[in-house]
Amino acid sequence: MSRWTRARKGGRRGRKGSLFAAVNVAGVVSVLLLGAGPALADPDQVPGDPGVVAPAEPADPGAAPPPDPLALPPLPDPLAPPPPDPLAIPAAAGPVAGQDPTPFVGDPPFRPPTFNPVNGAMVGVAKPIIINFQVPIADRPMAESAIHISSIPPVPGKFYWLSPTQVRWRPLQFWPANTAVNIDAAGTRSSFRTGDALVATADDATHQMTITRNGVVQQTFPMSMGMSAGNHQTPNGTYYVLERFPTVVMDSSTYGVPVNSPQGYKVTVSDAVRIDNSGNFVHSAPWSVGDQGKRNVSHGCINLSPANAKWFYDNFGSGDPVIVKNSVGTYNKNDGAQDWQI
Repeated sequence: MSRWTRARKGGRRGRKGSLFAAVNVAGVVSVLLLGAGPALADPDQVPGDPGVVAPAEPADPGAAPPPDPLALPPLPDPLAPPPPDPLAIPAAAGPVAGQDPTPFVGDPPFRPPTFNPVNGAMVGVAKPIIINFQVPIADRPMAESAIHISSIPPVPGKFYWLSPTQVRWRPLQFWPANTAVNIDAAGTRSSFRTGDALVATADDATHQMTITRNGVVQQTFPMSMGMSAGNHQTPNGTYYVLERFPTVVMDSSTYGVPVNSPQGYKVTVSDAVRIDNSGNFVHSAPWSVGDQGKRNVSHGCINLSPANAKWFYDNFGSGDPVIVKNSVGTYNKNDGAQDWQI
């Protein structure tokens, strides 16, 4: 709310000083100015004759009169629009490709769906919007037209279907940090926000994981990824955090490799962060600390030291991206987490 105050110049109205002219009997005129403070003389200025008073400049008859120093400021215009609220969230600046900020109107073409992220969630910048329908959708274009996605700031994005009962929407690039996202699916509404842009990049050329927050490097961790023996290389691609476990049992027999075979294993790991649905995690691996930063010895997971894995577990959450580069192959499995390869 704007404010205005009445301004007055300091001091009382009345005399600014006492100007007293005394004419002595000898006709000598002296002027005494009372109440004025001392002035500093310019040493390079030639002093004038103290007995001579220069005449005042003639007044310009066409000049505007000087403002009254005691006049009140004008009242605000009651019809003027209110000033902008500096704390208000700006409105979306019109639609962009794949977004529609207008409310849905009309008859819903499907029953109320469910959403992931859930209403009010805070997620990472790689998190897609997942919409699950109660029954299979026959007319997909009609369903898409009834789903209005908008964000502040607006970003372009696209729909893609993973099943007849599930459609997803993601931005073409990562969400900006601290974005507000709104979903209106034929009148069923939900919203969520993204947090900081926390991004991990696992570079197989250097065996280092670099973590940035809003573009600024925050951590660099030595790591070990999937080994070439047995074709366990960690594929290149953009992954994102799906879920986290304080401990999890990893068992090679779950994907067809017997535990007692040369490439078999069954081990309990700590601080396990799932990044796909094909068995790959970022997790603590105290047994490979000597290899981390030097060579790949895992079966596809990203191994970190216990301390570094704990930091990763504590800081990364749902939707935070993990980018693998300079490895072998491409992440192209249809495992329900391949959003950034679509």
